[in-house]
This record gives sequence, C-alpha cells and structure tokens, in this order.
Amino acid sequence: MKSLAIFCGSSSGVLPEYTAAAHEVGRFLAAEGIELVYGGGKVGLMGVVADATLAAGGRVVGVIPRLIADREIAHRGVTELIVVETMHERKAIMADRAEAFVALPGGIGTLDELFEQWTWGLLGIHGRPCGLLNVAGYFDPMVALIEHMSAQGFLSRAHAGMLAVETAFPALLTRLRAYEAPTRKYAELGGGKT
Repeated sequence: MKSLAIFCGSSSGVLPEYTAAAHEVGRFLAAEGIELVYGGGKVGLMGVVADATLAAGGRVVGVIPRLIADREIAHRGVTELIVVETMHERKAIMADRAEAFVALPGGIGTLDELFEQWTWGLLGIHGRPCGLLNVAGYFDPMVALIEHMSAQGFLSRAHAGMLAVETAFPALLTRLRAYEAPTRKYAELGGGKT
C-alpha cells in the first residue's frame, strides 16, 4: 500500500487518547512509507496526524476547499497542498489519490467521507478497503448501529464486513492490506472499477 486517506476531526475531542492515536498513526504511516492523504487542515486531529507524519519523514498530501483554506486553516507545511473549489472536488481527489480509507474519531464530516467511500465500495465503483480506528470505544455506537442495520435486513453481512474495525492501527493496516472486495451489491448491472 502506497497511500492511505485518513478522515478525522478538525477538533481534538475531549480524550487525550484521540490525539495520541492520531500521532501514532502519522508516525506509523511514515515508518511504513505510506503517503498520507487527508483534508489539508492544520487544526484538530487532522493537524496532529499530518504533523506526526511529517516529523517522522513521511509524505503528506492535503486537499482542502478554498473556503476553508482562506480562513487560514490550511496546513501550509505539508508536502503537497491541493486547494479546490468544492467539497465534491476534495472528496474526488482524495478518493483518486488513496488506496484505502480510514476514519479516526471525528464528526459528521468524517462520517460523510467514510460512508461515501464505503458505499462506493459496496456498489463496486472501487474495490478499495475502508476501516475504523476505534480509539477508546469512540465508534462503539456506530458499530452497534451497523450490526442493527444488518440484523434488520438493510445491510448484508458481507457488506457490513467490508468495514474493518480495530483498536490498534497496525492491526487495522494488516486487515486493509489483506482486503478482498466482496461481490458488489448490484453485480447483475455490470460496470464498476477498482
């Protein structure tokens, strides 16, 4: 794996474990030679993971909408900063540049980005893995919701299983590297790409 998109909060949250995990992820990406693709901010967990990757000698690509960049939130010290006009452009570039997608703790923007990539995988638009780094049980309610969706017949077990969930980043990365996409939801329609 050469590149990984990280979706995470522009805030740091209330627990120090969130910041510690973001720092560990950045160091680990640099040590593994994996390029970080992220939202381009210098604040919150976004800034922590970018700074940790850079400090450990890694490569960081930030993709940020001009509206946010102009408010001086853009991280100007990253390896490559791509300023776009819309959130749609941001997500498309991040999707194009990343071989896998991981969410760390964050808010609705984090979930939006992750769910879009998971949905695209389910539909067969791409065959790349998605994962959650479940720091300090942050995603436990979401994992329970996913189980509920599956139990109620709205998400197949195979498609629920597309989302790797781990509490330690090395274990999550191992699962992402071993990922094999299941049959897409509408396989009978043809099309799709990896």
